[in-house]
Formats: sequence, structure tokens, C-alpha cells
Amino acid sequence: MKAAQLNAYNKNNLNLDLIDVPTPEPQDDQVLIKVLTAGVNPLDNMITRGEVKMIVPYKTPLIAGNEVVGIIEQVGSKVSDFNLGDRVFGRLPLDSIGAFAEYVAVDVAALAKVPDYLTDEEAAGVPLTALTIMQALDLMGAKAGQTLFISGGTGGVGAMAIPLAKAKGLTVITNGGADSRDRVLELGADQFLDYKTQNYTELLSNIDLVLDTLGSSETEKQMTIMKQGGHLVSLRAMPNGSFAKRMNLPKYKQVLFAQAGRKFDKMADKYGVHYDFIFVESNGKQLQEVADIFTERQIKPSVDTVFAFSDINKALDKVANGRSRGKTVLSMKG
Repeated sequence: MKAAQLNAYNKNNLNLDLIDVPTPEPQDDQVLIKVLTAGVNPLDNMITRGEVKMIVPYKTPLIAGNEVVGIIEQVGSKVSDFNLGDRVFGRLPLDSIGAFAEYVAVDVAALAKVPDYLTDEEAAGVPLTALTIMQALDLMGAKAGQTLFISGGTGGVGAMAIPLAKAKGLTVITNGGADSRDRVLELGADQFLDYKTQNYTELLSNIDLVLDTLGSSETEKQMTIMKQGGHLVSLRAMPNGSFAKRMNLPKYKQVLFAQAGRKFDKMADKYGVHYDFIFVESNGKQLQEVADIFTERQIKPSVDTVFAFSDINKALDKVANGRSRGKTVLSMKG
């Protein structure tokens, strides 16, 4: 089968090599998926640059790709919840990625069934982002009736976070460019702030939960609008010691991350709030919950560009350098 392989970490060259490798054999608790589409994400380029090797030390050569949509073609002997021909999707387990290939063997615990109304291309935009949101809400201990602020919620993360948060009974406030106001309110946001004319630090207070999609100096600004005991989860700031423990990283890495994230822990102490960083993991059960919410609300992720598998490096370049209004997707079909 054809696959896109990372041969060595490289900060300057994000290109993968298209190679021929044997089709994998699924283990007892796995299924073999014929890949239809794969999501292309900033994470894929971060892995190539070696930026996540402190969290997941991938050994090269490595078949790349974290997010898959496909049809089950072979079922392991211990698999009972999935059948031949099922259309499934998932964020692949951290220790066994490989979505950029014609076939991939996947642990069934990472998979869920794709809602019928989603196209293969739309489905590729769901697992990584939706699981990030679900895991962030879990980490926050989000409860119905609480208020969530999503910084910069007009992009792909916000488009997924708003309806999922509303489905869990949260009041959702976000900010961004005025041209996105109608679309964001349509997704279910309760309040929208134009970041050019409305300063959220002056207008908001007593916020229970914050999903930080911006990082940098914005992380501390968001802490200033929170109530005592509130919880901020960041997708962009710095991993800390509690993150390293949660990920079961070796002790020496826990020490290193505790030092690296100390600035944000101190910041959180200063404002009397909780701070966490998140790195999304596979979870088929959570993804099935997402699929059910999507089906009920008929949510459709937006797709920006679909690339043929042979154009994998153009897709990676688009994610690294292009402005997107939706998901970049790799198609294995035809």
C-alpha cells in the first residue's frame, strides 16, 4: 500500500515521502480500515518539526497522520462493536498514528461510527478538534448552567466548541472579527464580542470556565475575567507539571514540564483560578458522544480544501502557511 512517511525530524522541511509498505494486519482488538479521507492538522507539522517529542517521542521512520475516516475491511477476533463495512472515524492513538496511508490498523477503543449525514470530507474535520473540546470540558469539570468564554472562537475550534458546549448546557461567550458574528451566533453562542471595538477584559467578569485558543499574553488576560476557583484550559500556552502527570510521562519529564509551566501555575494562583494545558488523546466513547450530538443538531464542519493523497505535501504546506476557513483534508478516493 502507499503511505506518507516521516523519515527524520526536520524543523525546516515539512515534506513527507510517499512510499510502498505492506498492508498492516489487525491485532485481536483492532480493525483494518481502508482510508477514505484524513484530516491534515497543525499537529502533523509539529510532529515533523519535533515539537511534540517531549510528549510523544516518535521513532522515525514513521507513517504520519493523526485523524482518519474509513471503511472497516477486516475485524480482529475480539472485536464485537464494529462490523465489516462500517464507516468509522477517529483520532488515532498517540503511540500508533498512521492515517496518511491507504490502510491503517486501529484499536477499536479509538473509533466511533460516522453520522450518516456527514460526507467523508466533513467527517475528517471532526475527531481531533471535537475530542479536544470534549476533553477540555471534562478537565474543567464543566456543568450545565456555568458560563464558558472561548477566546477567538470564530475559527475551527470555536465552530466545534460552541455547539458541543451548548449541548452540555453551558452559556457560551466568544469574541472575534465582526464579519463572523452572525455565523457564531447561529452556532449557538449566547454573546459575541467584536475584538476590535469591545475589550473582553473590560466587559466580562465572574466567568466560570475559559477555553484559551490564543495563548501568549492572552492567557493571563483571560484569567482576569474569571471568578475565584474558575478553570482555564489552554490549547496554546505551556504544558505544566499537572499535564505531565496526567499524561503519565516519565518522572524527569514531569520535573521539566513543572519548571516550564511554573509561570502559568503562578499566574493562576495570583488570580485564584485553576490552569491546565491539554494535548488531545484518542477516545472512541467520547467521539461517539460527539457523533450523537452532531446527529441531533445536524452540525457540519466546514471544509476548506481537499487534496489528493499524491499532494500530501501541498496539504501540509497549506496548513503551515495558508489562511483557512475550514478543514484541510486528504482524500484517498480515486
